[in-house]
Amino acid sequence: MTQETLALHYGYNKESFGAMAVPLYQTTAYDFGTAEHAANLFSLKELGPIYTRLNNPTTDVLEARLTALEDGEASIATASGQSAIFFAIANLAEAGDNIIIAKKIYGGTTTLLSHTIKRFGIKAKVFDSDNADDLESLIDANTKAIYFESLSNPQIAIANVEKIATIANKYNIVSICDNTVATPILFQPFSYGVDVVVHSASKYISGQGLAIGGAIIERKGLNEKLINNPRYEQFNEPDESYHGLVYATLPFPIFTLRVRLSLVRDIGATISPFNAWLLIQGLETLSIRIKEHSKNAYLVAKYLSSHPKVKKVSYPALEGDPNNPRAKAYFKDGMTSGLLSFEVEDFETAVNVLNNTKIFAIVVNIGDSKSIITHPASTTHQQLSQLELEKAGISKGLIRLSIGLENAQDLIDDLENALK
Repeated sequence: MTQETLALHYGYNKESFGAMAVPLYQTTAYDFGTAEHAANLFSLKELGPIYTRLNNPTTDVLEARLTALEDGEASIATASGQSAIFFAIANLAEAGDNIIIAKKIYGGTTTLLSHTIKRFGIKAKVFDSDNADDLESLIDANTKAIYFESLSNPQIAIANVEKIATIANKYNIVSICDNTVATPILFQPFSYGVDVVVHSASKYISGQGLAIGGAIIERKGLNEKLINNPRYEQFNEPDESYHGLVYATLPFPIFTLRVRLSLVRDIGATISPFNAWLLIQGLETLSIRIKEHSKNAYLVAKYLSSHPKVKKVSYPALEGDPNNPRAKAYFKDGMTSGLLSFEVEDFETAVNVLNNTKIFAIVVNIGDSKSIITHPASTTHQQLSQLELEKAGISKGLIRLSIGLENAQDLIDDLENALK
């Protein structure tokens, strides 16, 4: 089936109840019926609902559809995109290990992976995902993950995905791609050798800014990379917290299973059933919305590229953009979502633009049906030092736009007035 059909039907058998809409299982716990069934669930002899911190029938449908859209093997939904990133890394690395992260990623991710996670004894090294020429030199025996964004926020740069994945495979390291901005409709990282995909489902998957949620999806056959891999002893040695369970011996996709049983179980950053239900509604229209977002963004980017007060526009779908060849090679029909950025002369000019828009809302989110304008250096990336901002390519005059589903000409007129 195509993605459009999968997003509407996959993972739900309406014959159970006859309801066309996926039911909302707003419950914390489940009646096991018999003591034997309860014991079998907890010992993994049977699979099924145990407790909503671990799984939930509504969330199961969301996870199944995300897996299908990314053409992966299994997934787990989480409370947020940030928790998805944390769990993906914590599933691979521990104190004394290091991870390698791209310099062009969301500011909150930079803080999480460079600073917060350092307190867990995990060090982050930074590489240039645009070309990945420096990546191989950063790898050592304790490197456990390589993390990057397929389409970076807010620089709107496209990573050299194939090269990153090739190097990761050469050293038997798990690669993790944040595919939030591109969405699986425009780009599927597994097709280019990536091992794990993460999402902030709060963005385009939600579509209306209604729900916080995240997801981790593993590729088909990832077990082969993890089993008997000396970098990842946690999958190959007995888990004392689970009566000596060895994940490598299980007939299931073990990356997301270990996140569920070892991390979400204990830390509890679980998506609520209601938020999972809302995200299912968003998935149903994602393929239509992301195309309209992209069309509108292209028209706005084209307008901004000719404005005398705009120094630079970053939108890979534009001819002449440094990332345009990669957009044509990687992305469906060369479309690159509704996210774009542009630079004006200085901080004061940027503030003036933000304060004078009427349709664009000053909001730190992306992927909403309504258009959003953000000044990254003073908001989403404010926690970064000046040096980190410079390395990430974020100037004081940079403005990020999340183009919504309004009429493109109305948005252009709004920006025209704000840039006067």
